[in-house]
Amino acid sequence: MKKVIATSEAPKAVGPYSQAVAVGNFLFCAGQIPLDPATGELIEGDVTAQAERVLQNVQGVLAANGMTFANVVKSTVFMVDLANFGAMNAVYAKYFSEPFPARSTIQVAALPKGAQVEIEVIAVAE
Repeated sequence: MKKVIATSEAPKAVGPYSQAVAVGNFLFCAGQIPLDPATGELIEGDVTAQAERVLQNVQGVLAANGMTFANVVKSTVFMVDLANFGAMNAVYAKYFSEPFPARSTIQVAALPKGAQVEIEVIAVAE
């Protein structure tokens, strides 16, 4: 049975989707972009600032289901410009520790609201 996860610690969905859905021990999180949860507006700043906000949003969604980054088994990073990969990766490394989840990083033509980075995760309760 699936359970919808919703929290004020992450931005409200900007379309017809849930912040996350839990099924059994798994949590499937929608992609997070650097929106301020309080205002719903895209934050100002470079990819470092945006990656920081994105991961704070992911953290809020995980916490709403009693999880942390340690529960993440797979992440997908979408970036508008892979030239900023190093900057994003430096922020990412502050939130994840070994054993790291599997990860894919993909360059895309554009992201919602003009974001530079979006991250989605799959987590599992142990």
